[in-house]
Amino acid sequence: MLSAPRLSPSRHIHRTVLPNGMVVLVLENNTADIIASRIFVRTGGRYETSDQAGLSHLLMSLITKGTQRLSSLEIAEWVESMGASLGADSATDYCLMSLKTVSQDFPNILGLAAELLRSPSFPESEVELERRLTLQGIRSTQEQPFSIAQQQLRRAMYGSHPYGRTSLGTEETVARLTRDDLLQFHGTYFRPDNMVISLAGRITPEAAIALVEETFGDWPVPQDENGSVSLPVLDIPSVLPAPQRVATAQDTQQAIVMLGYLAAPLHSQDYATLKLINTYLGSGLSSRLFVELREKLGLAYEVSTFYPTRMDTSQFVAYMGTAPGNAAIALDGLKREVDRLTTTRLTDDELQSAKNKFLGQYALGKQTNAQLAQVQGWYEILGMGLDFDQAFQDAIAVVTAEMVQETAQQYFGNPYFSLVGPAAAIQP
Repeated sequence: MLSAPRLSPSRHIHRTVLPNGMVVLVLENNTADIIASRIFVRTGGRYETSDQAGLSHLLMSLITKGTQRLSSLEIAEWVESMGASLGADSATDYCLMSLKTVSQDFPNILGLAAELLRSPSFPESEVELERRLTLQGIRSTQEQPFSIAQQQLRRAMYGSHPYGRTSLGTEETVARLTRDDLLQFHGTYFRPDNMVISLAGRITPEAAIALVEETFGDWPVPQDENGSVSLPVLDIPSVLPAPQRVATAQDTQQAIVMLGYLAAPLHSQDYATLKLINTYLGSGLSSRLFVELREKLGLAYEVSTFYPTRMDTSQFVAYMGTAPGNAAIALDGLKREVDRLTTTRLTDDELQSAKNKFLGQYALGKQTNAQLAQVQGWYEILGMGLDFDQAFQDAIAVVTAEMVQETAQQYFGNPYFSLVGPAAAIQP
C-alpha cells in the first residue's frame, strides 16, 4: 500500500512512499507546460572505499550509455527526438539523474530513466572510453593551480575520510576499476528503497504519484532467504583537527592562497549562521573580502569563500588568486578578515544586508521547475525532510550579530593553509 500522502505547508509539496520504499515528492506548478524531475540515489563518493575512489563518477558517466535493451546511440536518439533533456551526475553524498520535457512526453522520458536506473549494461567499450576520459580529467586538474590548492587542502583537512578524495578519484584507482565493480556497486545501492524522485511542473500530485508507481512500482527491494537485504553499514573515519600548511611549487602567473576551517554539517544548528557568514564574507562584488582585499587593496584577481553542504563535517574555505609577489600579504589579509568576525560584531546594516542578499539569492534559485525539483529532492535525500526549506529560511532570518560572532569563535580558530605558486612566493 502507498503511504498516506503528507503535504508540506510551505510549498504544497506532496510526499508519498511507494510500497517498495521509493519516496515520491510532487509540486504542481502550471506556469509552463514543462515537467522536471530529479531522481536521487543515496550513494556517491562518501560510500566508496579508498581503493575504489571515483567509482560513483564513472558509474554515473556510464549509466546513460546503454541498457540491456538499448544502445548508447538509441538512447541519445530517443532523448533528442522528444526534445528532452536527460543527464546523470555524482556528488559526495548522493548520485542524481535529471529529466526535463514537455508534459505530454514526460511518461516516455520517465520510462527511459527507469530503464537506465534499473538495468544499465555498462558496455565494455563504453567503460574503457569513459575511463580514458576520466583519466584525462584527473591529469587536467593536476595542471590547474586552483584545483591543486583545493585538493591538497581537502586531503590535509580530511585525511582518510571520503571527503578528502576528489569525485574523479585518482589515476591509480580509476585504472583499476572494472565493469564488475560497476555492477556490484550498482546492485548494492541502486534500489527503490534507497531513492527519492522529485517532480515539479504541470502535473497533479495524484497523476504524478500514479505515473511513478506505474513506472517504478514493480521494482522490488533485493531479497535473500532471510528477507530484505540491508544496505551496507558505512565505516567512515572520524575527522580529527590537525591544522597545517601545505604548499605546491608551480611556475604560474598567479598564486592561489587558501584558508580552511572544519565546519558544521547540514544537520547542525550552526549551519544557517555559517551560510550567512559565507554570504557576508565572500559572495559577490559587495562581499567583505571583495571590497576590502580587491577594491581597496588591489590584491586579488579573484577572492571568495565557500561552505559546501555536507552530511558529515564540512569545510569553510576563504581563497584568493593574486600576483605571486602578493601571496604573503594576501594570506595575511584573508586571515585578518576571517579573524575580524571573532572579535568584532557585525553592525545592524551589515547583518541585514547579508540576510537580504542571501534570502534573495536563495529565492532566485527556486524559480524554475528544475530548480524546485532539485531543492525538494536534495533536502529529502540528505535526511532533512519537507519542512527544512522553510525552516532554513526562518533560521537565517533570526541570526543575530552575537550568533555570528560566537559561531566564528567556535569554528575559525587555527586554519589550514594551502598555497600554490612560484616557489619564492609561497615560502613561509
